[in-house]
Amino acid sequence: MSLRPSCGADVLQVNIYCDCPLWPDDSMCMQRACSVCECDDNEVPAPWLAAENQSAAECKAAKSPDCRTEDCALEMEGQVNRDIDANIKQQLIKHSKTWRGINNPWMAEGDESEEFQYINLVVNPERYTGYKGEHAHRIWSAIYNQSCFNDGVFCTEERVFYRLISGMHASISTHLSAIYLIDEQKGTWGPNLTEFRDRLGTLATRDRVMNLYFAYLFVLRAVMKAAPVLTAYEYSTGLQQEDAQTQQLITQLLANPAISEACPMPFDEGRLWKGDNAIELKETLQKTFQNITRIMDCVGCEKCKLWGKLQTLGIATALKILFSARDCTGAIPSGSNLPFGDELVLERNEVIALVNLLARFSNSLEWYHKLAAELQQQQGLEPTLAQIAAVV
Repeated sequence: MSLRPSCGADVLQVNIYCDCPLWPDDSMCMQRACSVCECDDNEVPAPWLAAENQSAAECKAAKSPDCRTEDCALEMEGQVNRDIDANIKQQLIKHSKTWRGINNPWMAEGDESEEFQYINLVVNPERYTGYKGEHAHRIWSAIYNQSCFNDGVFCTEERVFYRLISGMHASISTHLSAIYLIDEQKGTWGPNLTEFRDRLGTLATRDRVMNLYFAYLFVLRAVMKAAPVLTAYEYSTGLQQEDAQTQQLITQLLANPAISEACPMPFDEGRLWKGDNAIELKETLQKTFQNITRIMDCVGCEKCKLWGKLQTLGIATALKILFSARDCTGAIPSGSNLPFGDELVLERNEVIALVNLLARFSNSLEWYHKLAAELQQQQGLEPTLAQIAAVV
């Protein structure tokens, strides 16, 4: 069964054009071979113009330039395709106040004037775009240089937090390695085993793989805990058949006996926030994650920014679910003396991000097993790599 529902759950409302609050925005899609084409208004997708308050007269990458190099293909790959069905768009605009995911203590507060665009995730898949080098390294360095990671000595809560970030990083690395531009002339995409080996395919990267498993189980636990909210949620895009299919897929996922039997308790959040400094620690980690969401505003590739924002919102939603004052059935968690918020309410963007994040992590684990086996077959790696892939 597909983890990702159709239609409405494939449309994310996100601010692609936000400025970087941390350093000069100096690297937006800086590929060598191809410049960005300007276009007339009638060549720009209508949702893009609407997101720009109907005032934009020019755009970038509305049509492909006439060039044939790999760098050009990668530059265009980094641009987000903003096409979206007009009927769905109108329904989303009608419910815009419930879409943005701004009522989440783990997310940074945005400017009231912030503009959001509707992005179809299906036509903007997470894959290799050519975004690499100094600027990409600066993004991850800024994330891992957060103060709670600096001393290398983690309490339980900090270790959970670190493993979530590392697991997300490993998932991204897996998708970039699995869906790589192999042949630009033929438009062929496929696995790059060299890229996979460097990112995740050695004993030195064992911890990254284990953290991917951990992150998957953490998000799975959040989805299972939020089952009453997710099944009762109104998945409305104005297309009745598609909406019914989305509702059916969500219900099938949450009621799947294979999940409950294999992982009755994927993650036990009740063991956290037990120390004397629990409230202070939680506030510190919330601020740290808010900083990480701001760092995502500095990503210099539109598609990378899109998926980075989706996945950080998905993690923030999982954190919100697991550490709310009341769970989805109304029961008060073990740390009931801690002010962890009111009864759980999820906004539309949070639901979309959470479900897609679970799909990302699930797909990453499948890709990891496949690529690890291919790498062993190709280069005769030690059996320990297979052992790593088999550990949950």
